Amino acid sequence: MRASGWVRRLGRMAALAAVGASLALPNDAGAQDFPTRPVRIIVGPSPDVFSRIIAERLQEMWKQPVIIEQRPGGGGKLAVAAVTGAQPDGHTLLFATPTFTLATAMRLATYDFAKDFEPTAMMGLIAYALVVHPSVPAQSVEELVAYAKANPGKLNYGAPIGTPPQLMGELFRTLAGIDIVFVPYKGAALALTDLLAGRTQMTILSTAVIVPPILAGKLRALAVTSTARWHELPDVPTMTEAGFAGFPQGSWTAVVAPAGTSADVIARLNGTINEGLRSAELHDSLIKLGAEIKIDTPPQLGALLADESRKWAEVIKSSGATVN
Repeated sequence: MRASGWVRRLGRMAALAAVGASLALPNDAGAQDFPTRPVRIIVGPSPDVFSRIIAERLQEMWKQPVIIEQRPGGGGKLAVAAVTGAQPDGHTLLFATPTFTLATAMRLATYDFAKDFEPTAMMGLIAYALVVHPSVPAQSVEELVAYAKANPGKLNYGAPIGTPPQLMGELFRTLAGIDIVFVPYKGAALALTDLLAGRTQMTILSTAVIVPPILAGKLRALAVTSTARWHELPDVPTMTEAGFAGFPQGSWTAVVAPAGTSADVIARLNGTINEGLRSAELHDSLIKLGAEIKIDTPPQLGALLADESRKWAEVIKSSGATVN
């Protein structure tokens, strides 16, 4: 994704947001009438737990069904096709994560994320954890690096292809100067299943999916990617503390709408989602799953997406990561 694609649109989005409430929908219905039928939120190759929590809250607020549809295949292509092929009226949305910006940066995508979607609402920031199977005799990142150097090519690293976990693993391999074997998966659940079974030995996955098996003693956490120690894992150091300063610090979740969705619907979606995120019940649910709530306007989200494109392009270049 070219950062300039988002940047060129930020000024226009800011202006539209200011007058969004006064604009009319294509079908002449006002934004206050939205939604007029069930809303679909399409989820790509990422855990759907966050989207389901926000969907429950939106359903209560809108008095309309909010349906989560999982489309994990094709590195996000199936999810994108389901949204861009729908009417741009706000009733079909994409639950976006870095998977979609990375797919473009890694040349996996047949779409232009900057042109095909309207930034709508931020949801939160998510940390990742570097974990190993208990069979790996390493109690720290330093010991893991030493073990990997003593056993080149013996550690298998599983992660969903075209996602932050893959790139973080590739960057870790490069920075540590170790030989580990990347094993690609279609989704985080499959990668986690094989790690728990001992078919792979290490990964970096979001705290949303990795903390429960860590707390159950089924996996060993060596570091987290957040700027500070994660509240659920207070004894686990950050990657910076482990000697990898500047390591990517996590992920984000957001909702985006198809390009062409009117400004008043975008404003309505942003306002409702932000209202939901401010509710104590929803806030607590997301925090427990490892998310740091972040509330932004559509232009602010657009700026973040532009920065994400630049950041991951630099990681790909420095790590030499490929999609093979």
